[in-house]
Amino acid sequence: DVQLVESGGGSVQTGGSLRLSCTASGYTGSINCMGWFRRAPGKEREGVAAVPADGGATFYADSVKGRFTISRDNAKNTVYLQMNTLKPEDTAMYYCARTATGKICSGGAPWFSQGKYAYWGEGTQVTVS
Repeated sequence: DVQLVESGGGSVQTGGSLRLSCTASGYTGSINCMGWFRRAPGKEREGVAAVPADGGATFYADSVKGRFTISRDNAKNTVYLQMNTLKPEDTAMYYCARTATGKICSGGAPWFSQGKYAYWGEGTQVTVS
């Protein structure tokens, strides 16, 4: 099985930056898609960004394009989310997710579809004030 552990959340002022990390353990496999999702208070969880196993074409929600950057280091089994120019509306619990081995970001269900992902972390809180 795969376990995901997020870190890097915290409180920051508007315009500030944070970098989230998510480390996978267990059998990770080589073909997969890793994504970040978030749930703001009173709202449904939504897709933020996703990155394929080769770190190639990435995907972003319109609300974060140009401000957030997703990347991964396969040697460390870690995916990152660099968040710049943070806004109060970015306040949310951020979750890391991974597809089952063999499922890619661009195939089948859209990258932001939660059902696409088989494994989820517990989340890390980001608060922007």
